Amino acid sequence: MKITKAMKAMRQNPVVSPGGHIDFCDGVNYLDAVAGKAGFMKRSEINAAIRKASAAFKKNSWALPPNPHWDVTDFGLGDFAKYGLILVNLAEQPEYCEKLMFAAKRQVTPRHYHQAKKEDIICRFGKLAIELPSRRKTIKLQVNGEWCSIPTSKPLVLKAGDRVTLTPKVLHAFWPVSEYAIIGEVSTTNDDAHDNFFEDKRVGRFSRIVEDQPALVKLVSD
Repeated sequence: MKITKAMKAMRQNPVVSPGGHIDFCDGVNYLDAVAGKAGFMKRSEINAAIRKASAAFKKNSWALPPNPHWDVTDFGLGDFAKYGLILVNLAEQPEYCEKLMFAAKRQVTPRHYHQAKKEDIICRFGKLAIELPSRRKTIKLQVNGEWCSIPTSKPLVLKAGDRVTLTPKVLHAFWPVSEYAIIGEVSTTNDDAHDNFFEDKRVGRFSRIVEDQPALVKLVSD
């Protein structure tokens, strides 16, 4: 991580945690500087996000399995309110994967595609906009199991219960247009480390974390 002179002057005792996370014992100002300017998330921000998602799951009767596998990301962009996603890995088998996800209104999962993975994106609660950018005017995909020619000039909006099947190499982004959305994903083999190809080269699948408070849960990336 590149540290500016001002940040060096504020730093006192950094401790590198396992997995590349960093503990800082110096004060809120330096933590905010690191988290915002260097593309890090603070552990306190992750804990708050997990509490918010847990409350939404409970309110809408989505029971989580024992010891759920949590994944919280700001895609390395340092602006979780704008670019972020909370995921729970429900099934991680060699043949298939299932996830339950949460995002707040206009919280974007940036444009990306998968080289190998085929997936259903399902709106479980709320309304979810899915952008399908392409040079073509329409793209042919299955919506609720039926083949459709979907215009690429505007987002496809899924209401609760709707799903779209995304085949490999289909560029897509998504975000809630309701207060929040609970989102499902059912897919073929999942490889988050090697099968996410983002249009914006600044994007990373997993967040770097500043340890400003104890972790509420262990993340899949910890």
